[in-house]
Amino acid sequence: MTTTSPDQLWAHVHCLGALAEAGSYTAAAARLQVSKAAVSQRITELERAAGVPLVQRTTRSVRLTPAGQQLVDQTRGAYEQIQRSFASVRDLAATPSGVLRLTAPVALGRQYIAPALAGFHRAFSSVRVDLELSDRLVPLSREGFDLAVRHTHAPPDDHVAWKLCDSRTLLVASADYLDRRGLPEHPSALAGHDALAYLRPGPSIWQFERQAQAAAEPERIEVTVHGPFRANNSEVLRDAVIDGLGIALLPDFSAAAALGSGRLRVVLPDWRPVGFFGDAIHAIRPWSPHTPRAVHEVVECLRRALAPGFASP
Repeated sequence: MTTTSPDQLWAHVHCLGALAEAGSYTAAAARLQVSKAAVSQRITELERAAGVPLVQRTTRSVRLTPAGQQLVDQTRGAYEQIQRSFASVRDLAATPSGVLRLTAPVALGRQYIAPALAGFHRAFSSVRVDLELSDRLVPLSREGFDLAVRHTHAPPDDHVAWKLCDSRTLLVASADYLDRRGLPEHPSALAGHDALAYLRPGPSIWQFERQAQAAAEPERIEVTVHGPFRANNSEVLRDAVIDGLGIALLPDFSAAAALGSGRLRVVLPDWRPVGFFGDAIHAIRPWSPHTPRAVHEVVECLRRALAPGFASP
């Protein structure tokens, strides 16, 4: 029988909960900011003290045993309360401190989020922001993020969300391309153009709508487009459009500077692209009754930086 006192294992139980949410030793280690070996050792020590297996290990995945899941389920609430209590106590300090993990889309993060954080760092130098740029929609609580910036139509219902600004999708082309291929006068004409589509599974289908003055419902049309190049990054597509390779749908934040300089032109301005990129930029975090002050201050910094929106033609 083990002689380990339960109060020596609280960190081990927390580690098991992180492993359950992360789904792998590597992800749990990254979330806890310890080595993978340290996570493995704590789980082994916890299993030895419990006297039963808590984790099922295979070559491809990590799952909890029924005993491990029971331990996580029965202690999760206590650890969440500890996190809330500690955050509220830390907020009593004159200035926030600690590490804040933030994720944002690549193009938006490079062009707007990272520059906006410079002002935050000047005001709150005791907070370290770890910014991860990824177009993958990561589960925030599972991967240990405190905050995410999302380009979306609607944030998830089980998250706290702050709207930072509106956004819209624009159909754009270069003057050189339009001189060579002609200006499309209706969305249906796009089927005969070189479309530079965002890389997604299946055929590339662009949808548009136009509100006729006398009609109650907007006129809608969808077009299957084809072209010589696709990419999963709006900056890459923007540069290809500037080079005259084709015509593309871009979020306004990626197109704004090129539109302002005249390197890009808006095509079919009377038609609104729908169902593609989001129509607003939000900051979101997993729901909790308390928002840490550092998170609040970052959100306010981003709200001020993005309040003007993105320059449009």
